[in-house]
Amino acid sequence: MNQNPSLTQPRRRVVITGIGAVTPCGNTAPETWAALIAGRSGIGPITRFDATGCTARIAGEVKNFDPARLLPAALHPRGPGSDPMTQALTQKDVKKFGRFTHLGVAAAVEAYADSGLDAHRATLDAERMGVNLGVGLGGLPEMEAMHDTWKAGGFRKISPFFIIQIAPNLLAGQVSLLLNARGPNMSVASACATSGHALGEAAAAIARGDVEVMVAGGAESTVTPLAIGAFAQMRALSTRNDSPEKASRPYDKDRDGFVLGEGSVVFILEELEHAQQRGARIYAELRGYGATADAFHLSSLAPGAEGSARSMKAALTRGGLVATDVDFVSAHATSTPGGDGEEAAAIATVFAGNKANLHVSGVKSMTGHLLGGAGAMGALAAVLAIRDGVVPPTINLENVDPACAALGLNFTPNVAVRKPVRAALANSFGFGGTNASVVFARV
Repeated sequence: MNQNPSLTQPRRRVVITGIGAVTPCGNTAPETWAALIAGRSGIGPITRFDATGCTARIAGEVKNFDPARLLPAALHPRGPGSDPMTQALTQKDVKKFGRFTHLGVAAAVEAYADSGLDAHRATLDAERMGVNLGVGLGGLPEMEAMHDTWKAGGFRKISPFFIIQIAPNLLAGQVSLLLNARGPNMSVASACATSGHALGEAAAAIARGDVEVMVAGGAESTVTPLAIGAFAQMRALSTRNDSPEKASRPYDKDRDGFVLGEGSVVFILEELEHAQQRGARIYAELRGYGATADAFHLSSLAPGAEGSARSMKAALTRGGLVATDVDFVSAHATSTPGGDGEEAAAIATVFAGNKANLHVSGVKSMTGHLLGGAGAMGALAAVLAIRDGVVPPTINLENVDPACAALGLNFTPNVAVRKPVRAALANSFGFGGTNASVVFARV
C-alpha cells in the first residue's frame, strides 16, 4: 500500500501556549486540573430544571459561573493604547448569547491571557491569528425556552437575538471579534469528536502556513429537559441518581451509562518558532492528528473500535511517533457498557507492545460527558499530564469489567499516578461513526 504523502511531508511545528477551561470541576483551567488530579467529581443533581419523572436526574453542571466577571488584568487585543478589555462579556452581551457561548468565551479569553500573546499584539498581524471552536448541538436551552415563549405570547415575543443565541458558529465569531483574530474563523460540528477535530484542523492551518496562531477547542451546554430526556429514552444515561458522584464509572463492571456534562476547554495553538521568538511558555507540542470514520453504525462503535484504532495510528504516524513513545492515553471512556470496552480493545491493539508502561484514564468519570467539548477536555488532561508528570485517575473504578481487565491495560483506578509523561494521546469519538485522535509530546 502506498503511504499517504500528506502524512510525511515537512510541516511547521505546532505548540500549546495557553489553556482556558470552564467545566463542572472548576471555572478555570487550574481549578479544573486540581480537581482532576485529586479525583474530585463535579457531578451532582440537576439544578437547571426540574428533572422529576425522568429516569436520569444528574449531570455535570458548571457551578457558580459569572459570564460577566471581571478579568484578573485588562487585555489589549487590538494593541497598545486601544480600549482595554476588562471582562469577556458585559451584562448586555450575556443577554445576546447562549450559554455555550458564555462558557466558550470565558475559556477562550482565559487561554489568550494565559498565553501571554496580549503583550505582543503590536507585532502580530491580526490576519495571522484564527479561531476554530467547535460546538456539537448549539443553543438547545435557548431553543427550548424560546419555543415556550412563542407558544405563550406569539411571534412578537420572539427575541431578536434568538439566532445569535443558538447558532453554533457564533462562539467562534464572538471570540474572533473580542480577540481581534482576522484569520480563519470556523466552527466544527462532529458530535462528541467535535473539539478533537477542531484542535486537529486548527493545527493543520498553522502547519501549512496559513496562520501563526489559532484559538481552538470546543464548548457545549445542553443540560436541558429535551437533551436529558432524549438520551434517557435511548437508555444511554446513568440512572444512579442517589449517588451522582459515583455515577460515571468508565471500565467498571457496574457502569450503566454516561452522565451529561457542560463546559468549555480552549487552547492557544502557535507555530513553534513564533512562540520561541517571543519567549512564550510552552506546555507541549501537538505532534499528530488522526481523523477517521467507522462507516458502520450511527451511534455505536465498530467492532473492536477499528475506526478508532485507525485514528490513533494515523495520529502517531503523522506525529512521527511509535506506540512505545506514548505514556498516557486520555480515553474517550464515556462509561457506557459497550463503548468503553470497544475503545479499550482498540487501545490494546494499537499499544500492544507498550502495555506495561502505558496508563489509560477517563476524566469523564469526574466531569461527565461534555459532548462538543469532550475532545478538548481529554486534550487538557493529556497536555497537563505532560507538563506536570501526573496522570489523572479514572474514579469509581471499583471492579474492572472482566472483558476490559483481560486486555492487560492499566486504567489508573481512583488515584492519580505520578510518572514522567513524554507523549500523551487524547481520543474523542462521536455519533455518525466519527473519530478524532490528537497526540501531544514534550518539546
